[in-house]
Amino acid sequence: MRRLLPARPSAARLLPTFLLAALILVGGLVSPAGAHPMSTSAVLLDVRDDRVEGEVQLPVDRLAVSVDRDLTRETVLGAERAFLKRYTAEHITAVGEDDRPWTVRLGTGSVRTIDEVAHLVYPLELRPPGGRVTTFDLAYDVIVEELLTHKVIATVRYDFDRGILKTDDAETVGVFDFDTKSLKVPAGEGSWIRGFATTAGLGIEHVGEGADHLLFLLMLLIPAPLVAAEGRWRSAPSSRRSIVRVVHVVTAFAIGHSLTLVLAATGVINLLTRPVETLIAFSIAVSAVHALRPLVARGEILIAAGFGLVHGLAFASLIGDLGLDRGSLVTTLLGFNLGIELTQLLVIALMMPSLIVLARTAFYPAFRIGVALLGLLFSVSWMLERATLTSTDPFEGIQTWLVDHPLLVAVTVAALAVVARRTAPQTPSDGDGTLRSGAH
Repeated sequence: MRRLLPARPSAARLLPTFLLAALILVGGLVSPAGAHPMSTSAVLLDVRDDRVEGEVQLPVDRLAVSVDRDLTRETVLGAERAFLKRYTAEHITAVGEDDRPWTVRLGTGSVRTIDEVAHLVYPLELRPPGGRVTTFDLAYDVIVEELLTHKVIATVRYDFDRGILKTDDAETVGVFDFDTKSLKVPAGEGSWIRGFATTAGLGIEHVGEGADHLLFLLMLLIPAPLVAAEGRWRSAPSSRRSIVRVVHVVTAFAIGHSLTLVLAATGVINLLTRPVETLIAFSIAVSAVHALRPLVARGEILIAAGFGLVHGLAFASLIGDLGLDRGSLVTTLLGFNLGIELTQLLVIALMMPSLIVLARTAFYPAFRIGVALLGLLFSVSWMLERATLTSTDPFEGIQTWLVDHPLLVAVTVAALAVVARRTAPQTPSDGDGTLRSGAH
C-alpha cells in the first residue's frame, strides 16, 4: 500500500510567510539606522545688499570619511582646525553674473549638535567685487567630492527684497551632490515694497496671534465707553465722547510701543525677554483692575502709554531675531508698525460698536466685570508662568481658542449687544441722544 506523505506547502502558500519574514528582517536591519536622521550638510545663506552671509554645516562623521582622518568634536577644533578650514574654503567658490569671482571667507568654526549629529559649523561670507549682490553661481563640493552618497542642502533663509525674513519663508535653492556641484542662487531681485509688505504681515501676525497683546487692548477698550467719576464708572455723555477716548487710547499705545520699538531695534535698549514678557502680563492685570474700578481718571490712556513702552520691547525682540541690517531696518520698522496698527484698528472696528451699544444698557456692568475678571485671571497665570513660579499655563487652551476664532468672538459680543439692547433696561437719556450719567 502506498503511504501517503504529508503534502508539501505550495509556493503560493509560502509566499505571504516569506514576505512577512523579509519585512521583519529588513525592518530589523533598517530600524537602528532609521532611528537616526541622515547626516547631511547644509549651506544657509542670508542675502544682503552688498554681501551674502550665512553658515556651512558639516557633519563630523561624514567629514571624517571624506578627508580620511579620525575626527572628533575635540580634534576638529584642535589639531585639525587649520587643515579643515583650509579644505572647506578650497571647495567653495562664487561667481557673479559678470563672471567675476566673489571673495569667500570662513569664520571661526564651532561644533554644534544638529538633528542629534555633531556638525562642524563655519560662518560664511561671500562678497562680490562690485559691492552689489546679484544672482550668482555657487560652486560647492565639500565632502561630496569624495563621499558620493552625501547630500548638501542649500537654502536662502533671509532676503529682504524677496520677502524671505524668517525660517518659515526659507527657500531651498537646491541640493549639491556628486552630480550637482554648482547651483544658481537668486539674489538682487524683488524690491523694498515686497519686504515692506512682508514685515507689515509680520506685524499683523505677531499681534493677531499674541493673546497677551490683544487682551491688553481689550482691557483698555472695555471702560472706553464710560467715564470715571468719584471712583466709579459712569456712562459717557455721548457716543462721540466714547470714540474720542478710544482714539486717545490707541494713539497713546501707538506712541508708547513705537518709541521703545525703535530704541530696542536700533540697540539703544537691550532687555532680557523674560522680564519684558512678565511685565506685559502685569500690564494686563493693571488694565483689568482699572476696568473693574477706575484707578485714576483717564487712567486707560496713561496705562496705554506707559505699558505701551513695555509692549514695544516685545515687538522689537521679533525684529531683532530677523537680524536686519541698517539698510532695511527703517523699512522694517515702518512696515512692522503699520501691521500692528492695522490689527489694532481691525480689533477696534470689530469690538467697539458692540461695546458702545452694550454700555447703553443695564447689562454692561456685569459684562465689563466678567470680562475684566477673566483678563485678570489670564494675566496672573501668565505672570506666574513667565516668572517661572509655575511650569505651565492652565488656561493656554482657552486663550489659543479665543485667538484662533476672533470673528466668532466678535459676532458673539455683537449678538449679545443686540439682545441686551432689546431686552435689558436702557441707560437713561436726556432725550436728545445724550446719555445721563448712570453708575456702572
